[in-house]
Amino acid sequence: MQTSLTFSAVLLATTLSFAGCKKDHVTTATAMTQPHVTGENTRIQVALLLDTSNSMDGLIDQAKSRLWNIVNTLTTLKYSGKSPEIEISLYEYGNDGLSAEANYIRQVTPLTTDLDLISEKLFSLRTNGGSEYCGAVISDATRRLQWSREKTDMKLLYIAGNEAFDQGGISYKESVADALKNDIFVNTIFCGNAYEGINTHWKDGADRGNGKYFNINSDEKVRYIVTPYDERIYKCNERLNATYIGYGKSGKEKKMAQLQQDANAETVSKANYAERTVSKSKMAYKNANWDLVDKAKDDKEAVTNMKKEELPEELQGKTKEELRAFIDRKTKERSDIQKEIAELAVKREAFINTESKKTKTQDDLGKAISQSIIAFAEAKGYTSEK
Repeated sequence: MQTSLTFSAVLLATTLSFAGCKKDHVTTATAMTQPHVTGENTRIQVALLLDTSNSMDGLIDQAKSRLWNIVNTLTTLKYSGKSPEIEISLYEYGNDGLSAEANYIRQVTPLTTDLDLISEKLFSLRTNGGSEYCGAVISDATRRLQWSREKTDMKLLYIAGNEAFDQGGISYKESVADALKNDIFVNTIFCGNAYEGINTHWKDGADRGNGKYFNINSDEKVRYIVTPYDERIYKCNERLNATYIGYGKSGKEKKMAQLQQDANAETVSKANYAERTVSKSKMAYKNANWDLVDKAKDDKEAVTNMKKEELPEELQGKTKEELRAFIDRKTKERSDIQKEIAELAVKREAFINTESKKTKTQDDLGKAISQSIIAFAEAKGYTSEK
């Protein structure tokens, strides 16, 4: 009971629909440059449940535009001085191209630390239809995802859509109750008028889930502020990519996927590309399953003990000593570039904060999620270095 009251007190301090919210998430120099240590057992798990029916193209566009901003908000959080591991899952629902027997629901990704995979799948979503069953998709995400059982971990579910919340044969009240039994806090984002969302049970869903209710205009284009630092961050990313050395069967493929997600971010805007680059400078962006430098951070000997055929061709003829020297050099190079990006990111966010005060920015999916993440984190005992 004490925990629920604390959450309620924090969340009641925020407004119904962001009226008057004028600034994006800002990270201080201390937060950006301080070494990050991943907490051994601490995780933040976030499930995004997006309506992909015909009318939701704007919502998907906002999700693409704000993914890296949300990630950067998550990376400012610490628990007992340590950076938690971040896992994100993506669901789509309400799409007539999906199975009717499965209630028009698809788990696009499980909870994963692979941020490039989340980006790839998000950019592949297409709208069609449909029949939006909120209770069913909440139930599916609660039951099928591998949620943590640790009390210190933060588990958040966000569902966004624009039809009545009580459609379908599975009761949203029961689904939300089941989620809450597993310490999963349900947040609802209605794409439309605030009072319509209240009348169609979206606010009730959030209230029952100890979460936050928001309403947004999903057709509003995300407005970006161009900064003097974007071009320098862009160039840093090109140098950063050169420090990623693929290995094993998936090395080349995952390296190409990394570049493709850079390209996807850039199709949205230069600002979004900069946000992604900042995310790539953080501990949350890790690729030990295909990149030698990240692999060596986990286990240096694992790299030198790899079979010859697992290494990229240019490294196959090197001795163990030469391989260690190469990895050490690339590790330092990456660290230096990431530090440079962090310093530029601080200046960039300060510039955005100043400029955003001059004109009212529109509310969107990313702001809804980022604002509530900070509120939940504070109530849960996390600190936000922003």
